[in-house]
Amino acid sequence: MSNESRRSAGFKDRTPVSAAREALLAAVTPHERTERVPLRDADERVVASTVTAERPVPHYRRAAMDGYAVRAEDTFGASRRSPANLRVDEAVAAGTTTRVHTGSELPEGADAVVMVEETDATGDSVAVFDAVAGGENVAPVGEDVAEGQTLYEAGHRLRPSDLGLVKSVGRDAVEVYERPRVSVLPTGEELVQDDPDPGEVVETNGQTVAQYVERWGGEASYRDVVTDDADALRDAISADLDHDLVVTTGGSSVGERDLLPEVVDDLGEVLVHGVALKPGHPVALGVVEGTPVLTLPGYPVACIVNAVQFLRPALRCAGHLPQTAPPTTEAELTRKIASEPGTRTFARVELDDEREPTATPTRTGGAGVLSSVALADGWVVVPESIEGYDGGTTVAVEHWEWSQ
Repeated sequence: MSNESRRSAGFKDRTPVSAAREALLAAVTPHERTERVPLRDADERVVASTVTAERPVPHYRRAAMDGYAVRAEDTFGASRRSPANLRVDEAVAAGTTTRVHTGSELPEGADAVVMVEETDATGDSVAVFDAVAGGENVAPVGEDVAEGQTLYEAGHRLRPSDLGLVKSVGRDAVEVYERPRVSVLPTGEELVQDDPDPGEVVETNGQTVAQYVERWGGEASYRDVVTDDADALRDAISADLDHDLVVTTGGSSVGERDLLPEVVDDLGEVLVHGVALKPGHPVALGVVEGTPVLTLPGYPVACIVNAVQFLRPALRCAGHLPQTAPPTTEAELTRKIASEPGTRTFARVELDDEREPTATPTRTGGAGVLSSVALADGWVVVPESIEGYDGGTTVAVEHWEWSQ
C-alpha cells in the first residue's frame, strides 16, 4: 500500500493487540548463538546446553552434627541410665570415638555420629546416652547432588541459587545463549540530543527503548537520529538487518513525514499497521529479509506502551527468554476510568500504599506526556470488551516497568 493510500485509509480497521502480537511472534526466530560465561556474569542468562554435575556434593562422607564419630554398634543399648563408655582416640575402632564438627570428614571406621548433647566427656572417656543407627547424623557422598546428575536443561534461566549449585559441582562457567541484538533507530528531523531550539525536540524515545532492551535481557545498538528521508531510513534499516530485531521510533503514523511503514513495506512486508490500543495505535510491525522490524510511535507514552506490548515479547522470544507477566497490585479505583469499546486502554495510575491500596487514574490519553508514565506507579489495562471501570472497582495495577 502506498503512503498516499495509507493516509487516505487512516486507521479505520485496527488489529486487536493479541492478534498483532501473535503475528509478530510468528515472524521471530529464536537465535542459536551461544557463549561460555563465568558464573559471576551468568545471573538471569539462559542455559544453552544441559548442565550436569562433574562431581558429587558432598564429595566425602561428612558429619551432619557436632558430636562424636562412632561405630553404631558400639552404642546399641545406650541410655541415660546405662551409657556406653567409649575411649577418645584419633581413629575410630571398636570401643573408641573421635570428636567431629558439622561438615567434618567422617573418620575411617565410623559409620554414625552421636550429637554432642547426648554425650558427657571426662578426660579421654566419653559417656554416650543415646543409641544411633548406621548412617545417622552422617551426610553420605552425593546426598545433595550425585556425580553426573542433570541439573538444568537448555532453556532454563539461571538464578543466584542455581549458580551456587553449579559452582558446588565443579564448574566455573556455563554455556548460555547470547543476548538478542536489537538495533534502535530514533527517527525525526526535529530531534536533537540536547539544547533544543524552538521546533526541536530532545530525543528520548530511542534512549528509553535502548535501556528497556538492556533491562529485558537484550543488547541494544542505540543509533544516531535518522532524518525523515525515505532513502536515509531505508539505508539505516538495511544496515542493521544482521540484528535479531530492528526497532524504530517515530514516523509510524499516516502523516506527511510518517515514511517508515512504506519504507518497511518496500524493503519487506508490513504485517500490521494500526493496533486497537490506546495510547499508541499507529504502530507498525513488519519483516525485512527475515528480521522483524518494529516501528514504534513518536509520542513517548505511545512508544513505551507499544515497546512493552510488542518489543518485550519479541525480544524474549528471540533470546530464548521466558515470557513473564508483570507483577500487579490489587487496588480500588478512586474514580472512573473511561475507555473506548474495542480498544485496549492503558490508564496510568498513582497508588496510595496504605494497607488497603487505592489507585487514582492520572491519564488514559495524553500520548505525548512522558511525565505521566515516568511519575506513575503503574497502569490499569482496560480490556476491549468493556467501557471502562467505575470508581470503587477493584483492579489490577500492572507494574509494567519491571525487569524480568
